[in-house]
Amino acid sequence: MRPSPTSVRTASALLAGTLAATGLAAAPTAAAQPARPATAPLPDFVDIEGAGGITLKANVLLPAGASADGTRQYPLIVLPTSWATPQIEYFAQARKLADSGYVVVTYNSRGFWQSGGRIETGGPKDIADASRVIDWALAHTPADEDRVGMGGVSYGAGISLLAAGHDPRIKAVTALSGWADLIGAIYSGRTQHLQAAGLLGASGELTGRPSAELREILKNFLSSDLDKEDEMIAWGEKRSPATYLDQINDNGAAIMLGNAWNDSIFPPNQYADFYEKLRGPKRLEFRPGDHATAEATGLLGLPNDTWSHARRWFDRYLKGEHNGIATEAPVQLKSRSGGGYEGFGSWREVSTGSRTIPLDRTKKLATGKDSGANGGTVLLTGVLDQFLKLPPLVYVPLLPRSRAAVWQSERYPEKTAVRGTATLHTTVTSTEANGTAYAYLYDVGPLGTGRLITHAPFTFHDRTPGQPFPVDLELFSTAYDVPRGHRLAVVVDTVDPLYAEYNPDGARLEFTSPAHAPSRLTVPTGGGR
Repeated sequence: MRPSPTSVRTASALLAGTLAATGLAAAPTAAAQPARPATAPLPDFVDIEGAGGITLKANVLLPAGASADGTRQYPLIVLPTSWATPQIEYFAQARKLADSGYVVVTYNSRGFWQSGGRIETGGPKDIADASRVIDWALAHTPADEDRVGMGGVSYGAGISLLAAGHDPRIKAVTALSGWADLIGAIYSGRTQHLQAAGLLGASGELTGRPSAELREILKNFLSSDLDKEDEMIAWGEKRSPATYLDQINDNGAAIMLGNAWNDSIFPPNQYADFYEKLRGPKRLEFRPGDHATAEATGLLGLPNDTWSHARRWFDRYLKGEHNGIATEAPVQLKSRSGGGYEGFGSWREVSTGSRTIPLDRTKKLATGKDSGANGGTVLLTGVLDQFLKLPPLVYVPLLPRSRAAVWQSERYPEKTAVRGTATLHTTVTSTEANGTAYAYLYDVGPLGTGRLITHAPFTFHDRTPGQPFPVDLELFSTAYDVPRGHRLAVVVDTVDPLYAEYNPDGARLEFTSPAHAPSRLTVPTGGGR
């Protein structure tokens, strides 16, 4: 039982650079400055004491004419930085928020750049830091304790959601390109997302100081040490906002979630599941792009839907403005194929119908050999799809059938709007106890070229060789329009550089469709408004 050399090599290259950089690129921790009186002029850059006495490097922006003398109070927004980014990340958006009447405090998350401490990956100390920053802002700025918001991108989004479950002062959250379920994000289908984890590990070492716990977890994760699986899952659950769902609901913050369809670090499914369980004011937005690319232009100060919607969210729930955002359909989607926003009353309403692709006839695969089908490359693939409408391509007629199981639908006489989460059910028989496969859904044009719509990995362990067993798999949620005259193709193979795989040398997989449980892929469809 071991991951394949191909998948391990990809992650090992990232991790090698990570470990080599230890201590060379970590930013120094700056000495703390003495606290300033509340009435003193406030500089842009300040030091805030975090949990355990460490220094958090922060910057503060105030509305024009604001002072800390208590004559007027303003709503407060706290923005923790993304993973590996410096404290100036949000300056453009923070300036816009301050200009519109907010006190804004952005701070470098602990362990990164010049902030003190070690990288805790959304652990208890990160949650405590968020509350310490709120405490500081209430003591040193004209911030209103009854109108506190948090938000951010990626790591900042995760910390903001976690803080909303622990600090009832937080009344509104905008969590962009973040995670709700850390295990569901980077260990979906019981399969390590190696490129994503390797990238996070490498950038953490280059720009900060990972904790000993994080280094150990990352080492075990990338080496696929199953003896440590329960420990890794427990570590991830402790850092997942979904674990604190009851507290988040009880505290009642208004929560806006935004993500990209092709997010290769935090896929959209876990956000959609979390959204459906929230009880307070909520909003869910999905757009084309990869991790944090939907927000990127806004960080540069350019016009950006994600950030304009986030400001409207804060205006509604921190200022009380009736700007229409609370009466709009709470689920807003943009198709990867183009077009405007499509509004829905809930995530369940996104899919109004379905198409079924029978996975009939027995298919047998030799494992460990690349068929050419894959999910792309972390970060790059989603960007190409976002800006050039260029997802990963395959030529379906030439896919080697000994390495890829292929099933195709008939040609569809009208445009088919894929909306939501496709699900696969099949029966697998393996010659070995452990194995991995990857399922892909393609839009196939008249000439046979397949454009990737969605995919997902799945891994099994401790199965009886030769004994069939069922597999049920959710592919990553998406919105994509299949043109008239095209068909859909389902491809399953056993090599994808994005992920780990557990296929021993010489292993074979067989996919069957027994009469009592026919194999199929169910494609959710919608109106494509």
